[in-house]
Amino acid sequence: MPKRGKKYNESKKNVDSVKKYDVAEAVKIALDGSFAKFDETIDVAVRLGVDPRHADQMVRGTVILPNGLGKSVKVLVFAKGEKEKEALDAGADFAGNDEYIEKIKGGWFGFDRAVATPDVMSTVGKIGKLLGPRGLMPNAKTGTVTFDVAKAVNELKAGKIDFRVEKGGIIHTPMGKASFGVDKIVENLSTFLIKIIRLKPASSKGVYLKSIAISTTMGPGIRIDSALARDAFK
Repeated sequence: MPKRGKKYNESKKNVDSVKKYDVAEAVKIALDGSFAKFDETIDVAVRLGVDPRHADQMVRGTVILPNGLGKSVKVLVFAKGEKEKEALDAGADFAGNDEYIEKIKGGWFGFDRAVATPDVMSTVGKIGKLLGPRGLMPNAKTGTVTFDVAKAVNELKAGKIDFRVEKGGIIHTPMGKASFGVDKIVENLSTFLIKIIRLKPASSKGVYLKSIAISTTMGPGIRIDSALARDAFK
């Protein structure tokens, strides 16, 4: 186990490793213990009672965080003609098709999220092996393969995130920045947990929300009472 620094250890003293906190209290402790010189990201990890190896227990979806993520999201839209113009008018940072495919083949990845219209997916698919591992491949299930490019761009700029349960049954995702303050982080986290609860697979038996933990980029994990969260947000 790597040796922790003095500031981390000081922050950890304020966390009861046995106790499970309610959402607001956990967020407050995390923010109070933030010590980095930069604006730390608030991360949440949710362990679910599902087996992602079975298709009917795969939990994935999207949600628009009401307070965003606290960073500017650069959006690339793969489109042609009027849809290219529509994307730029909606606030996309980049829009086009063949020229951006060639740039990406050359190693350019100056964007955070990608959207594509269905009619260009055959060409976008040619760089799927470059986009996929970086989580940048447009996908109809997350609303990023669509002819309504203006809506897709607006949602991504507003703080839309997509999430997917990992092999171990855990979902990791950011909830904003430490500078947001308690109320905004609680609002983002509540919105996210409500979505997770609504996505519970019918085939999932037993406890669904097994554990929830929140942390800053540099700080210790703080456990949230999953039963309280479930009852509060169901």
